[in-house]
Amino acid sequence: MKTLLQTLSDAVVKPKQSIKLTDGSWSNFFGAISTSGESVNVEKALKLDAVWACVRLLSETTSTLPIMLYESQTDGSRIPAKDHPLFNILRNQPNIHMTSVNYTQALTASLLLRGNGFTQVKRQGDRVTSLNFLSPDRMKLSWSDRDDLIYEYTDRSGQQFEISNKEILHIPAFSLDGRIGLSPIQYGANTFGNAMAADKAASGTFKNGLMPTVAFKVERTMTKEQREVFRDYVKEVSGALNAGKSPVLEQGVTPEMIGINPADAQLLESRNFSIETICRWFRVPGWMIGYAGKGQTKWGSGMEQEMIGFLTFTLRPWLVLIEQAMNKNLLSPAERAKYKIEFNIEGLLRADSVARSEYYSKMVNNGIYTRDEVRTLENLPKHGGIASKLTIQKQNVPIDEAGQE
Repeated sequence: MKTLLQTLSDAVVKPKQSIKLTDGSWSNFFGAISTSGESVNVEKALKLDAVWACVRLLSETTSTLPIMLYESQTDGSRIPAKDHPLFNILRNQPNIHMTSVNYTQALTASLLLRGNGFTQVKRQGDRVTSLNFLSPDRMKLSWSDRDDLIYEYTDRSGQQFEISNKEILHIPAFSLDGRIGLSPIQYGANTFGNAMAADKAASGTFKNGLMPTVAFKVERTMTKEQREVFRDYVKEVSGALNAGKSPVLEQGVTPEMIGINPADAQLLESRNFSIETICRWFRVPGWMIGYAGKGQTKWGSGMEQEMIGFLTFTLRPWLVLIEQAMNKNLLSPAERAKYKIEFNIEGLLRADSVARSEYYSKMVNNGIYTRDEVRTLENLPKHGGIASKLTIQKQNVPIDEAGQE
């Protein structure tokens, strides 16, 4: 099987050669065979609890951050562009089938698992009317003579149609050419395949009652009919072993253990190592998916520093990737000078009332937010008066002047 890099190189030599991102099956998108012999694809990888947890954590966290369209003001400030038609599409309902959370979640999961995210942008004139999520497994790419990508999509009914570059929002994740993202499932096939093999071995061990494979040595040569009878006898003995009963062995039958027991095979250590390597692929701290490995390092000494590290090194690259692609494809050059699409990362503070209150206090006391602006963020009515003015704290004021204007 050719790697994507080899396919891209061939495509440069032969401009019209098709780049098949899929064979028409969702589960086989960018599949690969690992060195452990396991066939790895998206569907099988998601059955690994660590992969499921990492993808779900990143996609759900990204999708629950408010995505906003801001309008720049003449004084250098900016406000939510609620009058722009794109504001409601991004903030609430990208299309008739999805909410903003559903759409962003599916888009992020596609980037994490397949390395590419596709959206069909519907317009009336220059106005964006909807953003329709496209399944990457149904997309086929090819190069035109002008070195442009040609997008051919197959819908659920089996009808294939071409989508023009003006109607496509293509977001490549980590890429070697900046045009087509690389699939983590393909390039991480060995990691995921080894984890799948370890899970399969563990399942087999539990199925056998945590007992190693046992062979029975018979002190005589048996006929074909005797072998058949003895196989039925072995089934009875094995059933007794799995049920925790003591089997009765007849004269001339000696049990012998073959294979490696789970402790000697270090099965638990192998599975723990698989979780750590999967977390490394997605850049997710193990503790965030419920794994606290031995000697696991963390950022800083407190939860706040850990969250800052997660936001900076894991979440922010994905947010910026989506933001820049949307600004480029959904806004005209003239609009980009006035409007900007951006995730509101302050949404991460909503679940932590202590951190949120400390943040608001610093912003108000340093004259960055007014108290009414904070009340608006908390969905409270404005108070007016002094609450609508920027204030700062006075320091080193003589005690007899305290409280004076």
